[in-house]
Amino acid sequence: MRLQAALEYLTTYGWAILILAVVLVVLASQGFFSPQKYAPQQCIFSSGFSCIYDFLSTNGLLQINIGQSAASAINVTSIGCNENGTETEMQAPYNPPSNQVFMPVGANYTFTVQCYAGATAASGNVGDVYSGSVLLNYTDEVSGLPSVAVGRLSVKFT
Repeated sequence: MRLQAALEYLTTYGWAILILAVVLVVLASQGFFSPQKYAPQQCIFSSGFSCIYDFLSTNGLLQINIGQSAASAINVTSIGCNENGTETEMQAPYNPPSNQVFMPVGANYTFTVQCYAGATAASGNVGDVYSGSVLLNYTDEVSGLPSVAVGRLSVKFT
C-alpha cells in the first residue's frame, strides 16, 4: 500500500514538472524572457525640435518626422545617425532643386536616413532595439548661423 502511494505521488508530481517544463520552453521560444522585447521606445530632441513619429525598417532606413518650434525658420542641410560614437554619413535631404528643407516655425517634415549598414549596428531583426542619436544640421534663417540639433533615439526594428 505504501509503495503504491509513493508511486502515485512521484507520478503526479512528475507530470506536473513535465508540463511546467514544456510551458517554460514555449515561453522562452516566443521571446517572453527577452528584455529587448520590453524596452521602451523613445525619441527625444533638443530644445526647439520634437519627434512626432519614427519608424526603423530592418534594412536600416529610418523614417523620422521632426517638428520645428525654434524662434525662427530654418533650412535643414543634412541629417544623419550616430550609434556608439560612430557617425554614419550625413545625408542631404532629398528635396530638389536645393536639397535643403525649409521649415518655418511650427512646421514638420519626414526625413528618411540610412542609420546603419550591415554589422555596424544591432542585428536588424524585427523586435530588436536600435539605440543611437539623430543629428540634424540646419541654418537659422535670421542669423544665418549653422547649428546642430541632436536627438536621442531608441526604436524597435519593424
